[in-house]
Amino acid sequence: MAIEGLRIIGESINDSVPSTHKLFEANDIEGLLALAKLQDEKGAAYIDVNVGPRSPEFMAEMVKKVQSVTAKPLSIDTPDVATAKAGLEAYDMDRADGAKPVLNSISALRVEMFDLYSIVPFCPILLISEQMVDGQSGPCHTAEQTYEAAKSLIAVAREGGRAIANEDVIFDPGIAPIGTDSEGNLKRLVAAMEMIHADADLAGAHASVGLSNFTVMLPPNRADGSRVKGPLESAFITKTMPLGLDTIIGSVKRKYELLAPDHPAMVCLEDVLKADGFDGIMHVREFYS
Repeated sequence: MAIEGLRIIGESINDSVPSTHKLFEANDIEGLLALAKLQDEKGAAYIDVNVGPRSPEFMAEMVKKVQSVTAKPLSIDTPDVATAKAGLEAYDMDRADGAKPVLNSISALRVEMFDLYSIVPFCPILLISEQMVDGQSGPCHTAEQTYEAAKSLIAVAREGGRAIANEDVIFDPGIAPIGTDSEGNLKRLVAAMEMIHADADLAGAHASVGLSNFTVMLPPNRADGSRVKGPLESAFITKTMPLGLDTIIGSVKRKYELLAPDHPAMVCLEDVLKADGFDGIMHVREFYS
């Protein structure tokens, strides 16, 4: 069963997914559209469309073709301004029953993407794991830096009279693989979400992560055959939904669920949050071994 209050942006139509990349390379449009239909049927709230390095014209065609097989709103996913522009111009809001598309994503280094709001209003995913320092973009190392990046980026979003409401904003604090997190990224993320969630000026804003990144490189199963990735992803959801997480870029095939505090995956997650350096990685290894 779906988790009430959690929206899934279906991640399958993404050139970085090896199986999907093969479909793109083979120009297997029907195969790509089958992915859109499957994600729609399995309950995705949005369908992600990421065509990789292909042309803006190709993005426009894919937006039109995906919308021909689903009425779910789309997430137009690209770091390239021209490609984003083409996708937004092709998007049919009426086909999506008036729902705005998501634009994934805008960072401090790509604020010119806000100018595309005049083409069609969108819900921006704001990448707040990056900050500008002396004119250069760099990673946020602390929760405070992440929180300040959120406030700075939403202020830029509203420049020029753009009426982007909190309810249309999706903050992405940036999630890193838990199996290699020796720098305390999970601690930074959770603490930053707490700060954003407590800020009355940001009330109503959404929070999202690319959840599959959290368990990348981990084995799918433990030695006894029990799952590794799904439970850890569910533990993250359980921990962060009370802090404002209500959207994930994830798989409709995964069984996400809210876990009890004594579930082994929850215990592992809490241990990682208490640990420093490689001790956190060791807790993850103990969990899956």
